[in-house]
Amino acid sequence: MHKKIISLCFIIFFVLLSGCGNKMKDGYYTAEMSEFSHGWKEYVCIQVKDDTIVSAEFNAKDESGFIKAWDNEYMRNMSTIEGTYPNKYTREYVQQLMDGQKNTQVDILTGATHSGENFAKLIVVAIEQAQKGDSTTVLVVPEK
Repeated sequence: MHKKIISLCFIIFFVLLSGCGNKMKDGYYTAEMSEFSHGWKEYVCIQVKDDTIVSAEFNAKDESGFIKAWDNEYMRNMSTIEGTYPNKYTREYVQQLMDGQKNTQVDILTGATHSGENFAKLIVVAIEQAQKGDSTTVLVVPEK
């Protein structure tokens, strides 16, 4: 009987211990693609407080640091062709994250498929960094 109780205590201890390792630590965590694609490098930055993502930014920047969502000409061209544009789809992807928190499943939006796939990769890495408490910006290598 004592062996069963001791075994049960060990099991409970390890379950509790493993659950603690998945908590996100307060801070800011950033992941970005390692390469530019069509002149842009996408990134995500999350702010965590009390194991909750309280804010997030997903966007892309060019080599000079100019933000894709601010490019009005790009917006007009993409909106006409794809029916969406960076300032719209980046906010929609972030909203999916805020609603799902650690659930990294993303509903890919028509016209922003590549960005949605990158967002999904980036957010997984950012959450992993938050769980470690490591605020170093991580570069994510695209699959080829």
